Amino acid sequence: MDEVGTASLNEPGIGKPLRTRLRNWIFQPRGAESGSVVLNQRRVFIFPTRYGFFFAFSLLLFLAASINYDLALGFVLTFYLASAALVAMLHTFRNQVHLHLTPLKSEPVFAGEQAGFDVLIENPRDDERAALWLKAPGFATPVDVAPRSRVLASVRVPAPVRGLQPAPRITIDTRYPLGLFRAWSYWQPALDCVVYPAPAMVPGEIAQLPEAGGEGVPRGRGTDDFAGLREYQVNDSPRHIAWKAAARSFATSAPLPAKDFSGTAAAEVIFDIDNHSPLAGLEARVSMLTRQVLDADALRLRYTLKLGARSVGPGEGEAHRLACLKALALHEPLPGRA
Repeated sequence: MDEVGTASLNEPGIGKPLRTRLRNWIFQPRGAESGSVVLNQRRVFIFPTRYGFFFAFSLLLFLAASINYDLALGFVLTFYLASAALVAMLHTFRNQVHLHLTPLKSEPVFAGEQAGFDVLIENPRDDERAALWLKAPGFATPVDVAPRSRVLASVRVPAPVRGLQPAPRITIDTRYPLGLFRAWSYWQPALDCVVYPAPAMVPGEIAQLPEAGGEGVPRGRGTDDFAGLREYQVNDSPRHIAWKAAARSFATSAPLPAKDFSGTAAAEVIFDIDNHSPLAGLEARVSMLTRQVLDADALRLRYTLKLGARSVGPGEGEAHRLACLKALALHEPLPGRA
């Protein structure tokens, strides 16, 4: 009976809830927090480092030796070092408490890049906050905040897949001034980073609208770049007449020359996820559409993006490109990636 009872207590599922409740009671985990957050006394934890434990063990040896050999100077040294450690513990705690943390913004990135989350750290007191560290999974950066000043910091973490990536839980850590104690606190800012799909490595074909016919990207007459001279047409603007060359044409009875400009044609294109083979998988089709949107924007085309029942456009320019990329990033289904 005792053996059965002991075995049941040693099962992983028995002790884990107790450990979880104990950890939650001590560290008081919070969800994403919007707005400014103040690190009050209840949010800052402090504990000796391994050097602090070694220092405490050394003090015990000094105290034992002083008692054993009745060394007055040994008592003075022991209690002096102990008081210095207590003062260091107070400074370690004060170096972090009452900091103000504010989430700012996060710029969109492509999958495979690093997502950056900008946060503002404000020191409202008259003493400097030195040797602070902002830590996240796979990231750590030092921060110093001068008295009554603000510092902008950016926490960067990998963004492996498309979609909305929430900001990680950030640990604010310090061992200032002596490294005997570590003070830390947790904060998860309410920030989301839009992660665009990674574009296909091979540029995709620009699919024309059905009424345009043909494939490829037509080039037409525009007003972007000077391409040379041509014969003047009746519907041409008088501003396009090459007046310097016209003087020679009058002498030789040649046709009146006009300036020719090259630019993108006004043809519109459409990108439809259903036009790509479902056998390629959802992520491959989204990646190809991302490449097509980037190529069309580089060619300054007017285009429409269709994702099932949702349609973005027609449009052109940076705002339209960002809207299409965001629609591709959030296109369902995200959890069960095909």
